[in-house]
Amino acid sequence: MTPRAVPGRIQAAALCHSDGVPPPAPSSASTAEQLLARLRGLDGVVVAFSGGVDSGVVLAGAVRALGPGRVIAATAVSGSLPVEELEAAAVFAGELGVAHLTPSTNELARPGYRANGGDRCYFCKAELLDVLLPIAADYGLPYVATGTNADDLRAGFRPGIRAALERGAIRPLADAELTKDDVRRIAREWSLPLWDKPAAACLSSRIAFGIQINPHRLARVEQAERDLRSALRAEGLHGRNLRVRDLGDTARVEVDATLIPALASRPDLLAAVTGFDRVELDPTGFRSGAMNEMLPDPARFR
Repeated sequence: MTPRAVPGRIQAAALCHSDGVPPPAPSSASTAEQLLARLRGLDGVVVAFSGGVDSGVVLAGAVRALGPGRVIAATAVSGSLPVEELEAAAVFAGELGVAHLTPSTNELARPGYRANGGDRCYFCKAELLDVLLPIAADYGLPYVATGTNADDLRAGFRPGIRAALERGAIRPLADAELTKDDVRRIAREWSLPLWDKPAAACLSSRIAFGIQINPHRLARVEQAERDLRSALRAEGLHGRNLRVRDLGDTARVEVDATLIPALASRPDLLAAVTGFDRVELDPTGFRSGAMNEMLPDPARFR
């Protein structure tokens, strides 16, 4: 069902579920058409573009469906966004020929965000939408779209989805029932340079729940990850994923499993991570959402 615009409000689209029997995996061409069919029903859209593959495919699809004149990319700028991500987002939007706005968001002004409880992402997404909705209205665009996909809806821990839904953001990928794998196939079919880009969650996701978020902690994590990547690169060690988790006085480093032996035997490489009293290597390696493992009941924060 194509979402219907409501004057003065961003209308949420419904996600249609199957009868429980998973269909055969569609081709990238057919999944792309599912997305484009959703987007063609819009009269214009601001895409909340984080720089990642999900929102990048929504942005590219919107340009294909509506033309660049009815699409705006908006990348929120705050202390939780790595500088490299902002630079890459600007290049990508420029290649698509769409206007790229970089409004400032102030998540740290929200006590719930600073407190860094299990519902932190709710306050982050609320801030994002509260900034983008007026921008969409100013430009006469009736929708704000996020990169939420069907896998996100099935995940056990996505409090930000609730904040976006409450504010009426649309989610074309999820509404077309496209999974993360579908999205990457579309990105590759469309020759988008970010088709194989690793997941890059915001910097606040590196800070253990319960430890208050502040600008110093965000900057410390960003610098630590940048320095460690540089040290690995200088030694010819290239990995896909890297995280420095802030556990308070301790930094816990997560890398791809293939890099664990090298880091375990080279304390000089771990020494690139500074600003913490102690640095430890996670022996299980990188996994997305590792901080959620520390929550006693993550489901209640959905």
